[in-house]
Amino acid sequence: MLASAALLLLGGWSLGQAAGQGGIAPGAPAPRLGASLDEIAPVDASPALPALDPAIKAKADALFDDAEDVGETRALYVLRDGQPVYERYGEGFGPDSKLISWSMAKSITAVLTGFLVADGQLSLDAPAPVSAWERSGDPRGTISLRHLLHMASGLEHVENGDPVWKGDTVEMLFGAGAPDMAAFAEAKPAAARPGELFNYSSATSVILSDILTDTLTPSQNPEARREAMREFIAGRLAEPLGMTSLTPEFDAKGTMIGGSIMHATARDYAKFGEFLRNHGVAGGQRLLPETWMRFMLSPSPEDAGYGGHIWLNRRRPAGADEALWPDRGPNDLFACIGHQGQYIIVSPSQRVTIVRLGITKDDQFPALRRHLADLTAAL
Repeated sequence: MLASAALLLLGGWSLGQAAGQGGIAPGAPAPRLGASLDEIAPVDASPALPALDPAIKAKADALFDDAEDVGETRALYVLRDGQPVYERYGEGFGPDSKLISWSMAKSITAVLTGFLVADGQLSLDAPAPVSAWERSGDPRGTISLRHLLHMASGLEHVENGDPVWKGDTVEMLFGAGAPDMAAFAEAKPAAARPGELFNYSSATSVILSDILTDTLTPSQNPEARREAMREFIAGRLAEPLGMTSLTPEFDAKGTMIGGSIMHATARDYAKFGEFLRNHGVAGGQRLLPETWMRFMLSPSPEDAGYGGHIWLNRRRPAGADEALWPDRGPNDLFACIGHQGQYIIVSPSQRVTIVRLGITKDDQFPALRRHLADLTAAL
């Protein structure tokens, strides 16, 4: 059954409740992965959108109409200068539908890490505070937050197994590692020196989530850990940005699954994109230091197409699949990207944010990227 569930949820793994008055509603006792997929967060009626150039509209509509090529698009939401210019949903979905983030959650985890670094509670370049790595002579003891955020910790990890359920990510999310995902991730041995190579890892983001939670509360009680993280997200991110639908999920130990499982509406994902486009400013107030935004959006030494837990529109090393479209779009374009084709695309020089949510298979990704590049270019 594990194999079947893994294939259903993770087949085509790629690059990867709800409303209240200004807060994240508590979830039921963990784990209940995906439990909020069919729940809704009430939103205001859709506003009238300005007339859109027919050529641009055609590019946007193609993401729904060419389903055979790009897969099922469930939501497409486009902002220019912070204002919606296109909004469309697949059958059965709408502006109040909360959809899964998959690996777009990694960029949210990076922003949460930035808050605690800015507060002086964590250091970007000091050894990461992980007790399992603190024994004398342990090579993992020199791993820093910078290494983790750049996916260059050196820890042994197989993101995509062959078959898929034999990968470490499936084992962590749905197998033996599921009760305590951070312990599973932190127990992995060193396979390289920190900073030596790029190895995309959802387990790395769970390690960051564990570090964040340990910083927020000394308690090891799962509910206390969940509540500390919910309150932190609500006060520092969700409420200031108005992301009232944002719903993180947790494992049985109370650790947020910060690498892959959050839920929100397309509009709220767009608010996060706008926050990044405005370099950490929301509602006229700076919430995240400019220095942290520069770190997130600077190419990592090991892979120029990746920054601090976010994908950049830069050419990747030989042999690596392109995440975006460096030959067609501006260098300042970046994106949060998740399994099955979840995207928050931000192009600051074009003053554009695009959210695409849906179900895309591995062999459809080249066409999906081409369609998204076409839409971005048209804007």
